[in-house]
Amino acid sequence: MTDLVNYQLDGKIATITLQNGKVNAMSPDHIAAIHGALDQAEKDKAVVMIVGQPGIFSAGFDLKVFQADAVAGVEMVKAGSLLCRRMLAFPMPIIGVCTGHAVAQGCFTLMACDYRIGVEGPFQLGLNEVKIGMTMHHFGIELPRARLTPSYFQRSVNNAQMYSPEEAVTGGFLDAIVPAEKLMEAALEEAKRLSELNLGAHKATKLKMRAGLLKTLDEAIERDYTEQMTALGK
Repeated sequence: MTDLVNYQLDGKIATITLQNGKVNAMSPDHIAAIHGALDQAEKDKAVVMIVGQPGIFSAGFDLKVFQADAVAGVEMVKAGSLLCRRMLAFPMPIIGVCTGHAVAQGCFTLMACDYRIGVEGPFQLGLNEVKIGMTMHHFGIELPRARLTPSYFQRSVNNAQMYSPEEAVTGGFLDAIVPAEKLMEAALEEAKRLSELNLGAHKATKLKMRAGLLKTLDEAIERDYTEQMTALGK
C-alpha cells in the first residue's frame, strides 16, 4: 500500500504490517498510512490484524518530530490519539499482533485493539513517558485506565514501569502470548474465529459497551490539544 505499511487481504482477513524503520516509529506519515490501510479494510469488510516487525511492534512516536517542531509534535500526538479512538470504534474486529517490544504509542495502539496477542521472549512493554520527561497527556491516562488492571494502571502511567510479555498479560496490555514460531498461526486462528461472529452485532455491541469511554476520550483529545497549544502560545 505504501512504504510505511503493507496491506494484504486473504479472504475475510486483512493484515496490516507496520514497517517504518527499525522501531516502527509512529510519525505523522506512518499514522496516515495506517489510516489508509484501515480505510481499505473497512471497504473490504475484513477482520484486521495489525502486525509489527520481528522483535518490535512499535517504539512509539517519532521523537525527531518533537525535537524539530513543537507544533508538529502536538499535532502528531493528536493524530495518534485519534487513530486509537478510531480503532476502538472500528466496525470490524482488530487484532494487535505484538511481535516484540511495544512502548508508549505502541502500547496505546495495542490497547485500542479488540484482541492482543504477543510473542514470548526478552521484550519490554510499557509507557515510558514520565521516564523521558513527558507529562502524560489526558488521553494517555484515560485509555490505560479503561484497559489495564488498577495496580498496573498506576505503575504504568505514573511510574513508567516496563513489563515482560508475561507481566503484560497480567496487567492488561496483552490477552495472550505464544512462542515466536506460533505467533502468526495463533493470531490467524483468532482472526478466523472473529470473522465468524455476526459482525453487525459485534459493531453495535462494541459501540454500546465503549460509548462512555469514547466520550471520555473525545473530551481528553480536545483538552490535550487545547492545553498543549496554549502552552506553546498558539
